[in-house]
Amino acid sequence: MGPLRLLISDVDGTLLRSDKSLGPPVITAVRRLMASGVEVALISARPPSGMLWLANELGLSHAMAAFNGGTLVGQDGAILAVSRLPLQVATRAWDSLERPAIVRWLFSAGRWYTQSADGHHADRERVTTRQEPCVRSDFSDLLAEADKIVAVSDDPSALDDLESELTQTLGKEATVMRSQSYYLDITALDANKGHGVMALAARANIDLANVAVIGDQCNDLPMFAKAGLSIAMGQAPGAVRAAADCVTLSNDDDGLATAINDVLFPLIEPPRRTRGPA
Repeated sequence: MGPLRLLISDVDGTLLRSDKSLGPPVITAVRRLMASGVEVALISARPPSGMLWLANELGLSHAMAAFNGGTLVGQDGAILAVSRLPLQVATRAWDSLERPAIVRWLFSAGRWYTQSADGHHADRERVTTRQEPCVRSDFSDLLAEADKIVAVSDDPSALDDLESELTQTLGKEATVMRSQSYYLDITALDANKGHGVMALAARANIDLANVAVIGDQCNDLPMFAKAGLSIAMGQAPGAVRAAADCVTLSNDDDGLATAINDVLFPLIEPPRRTRGPA
């Protein structure tokens, strides 16, 4: 890890507490980090609508990466770059999710579409995305602009089997990865957090060796592999914690603030002192 110049943070389970709130210690730590000259950016499986309010609350000015890195968006909401599923791949993925234990969601051109707006996951997603879902039965005209397809299920074994199957059938054409234990995301092949971190660093002209990342789920592993320093949240699965350079407290204990204060501040290059007259 070189001198720290950019922190890229996941949102759900990392920046936010379990109730989707921003803890005051996190707000204070992020603002203090930026005041020291380090840039801060967000990366998430969320659509842009679920990220912009966070950027405003924290005072961020850097671009953000939505849909697991597939969409780069400015702090003003302007879309800077988009990587979507090819139509044929999106169609195959969508059709493959038509199963009894699975609820299908489609994010197309930034909007959230579903066959049913009922259930606790839909209620949670309303808070996450800051959108009301568009309920419809025919999705064929939307698949050409598919940002993300999500399989939703409270049956872990069903999602495990589906993830294994789709990784085999779509793995060379799409990214198939869990963003939560109950969400299986299908995005474009280069719409993953590894590519997202590279794109965010490139926009700031910052070398990856000077980038720290922090996250809590398996979809954060690609960015762990790219950054100079990776930090896992305390409540992250064992495989995620094992892949990180260090582990902080849980999100409900404001672990991001602890990581900033205890791990990241020592990595900031001190300002150069100029020698005064003899």
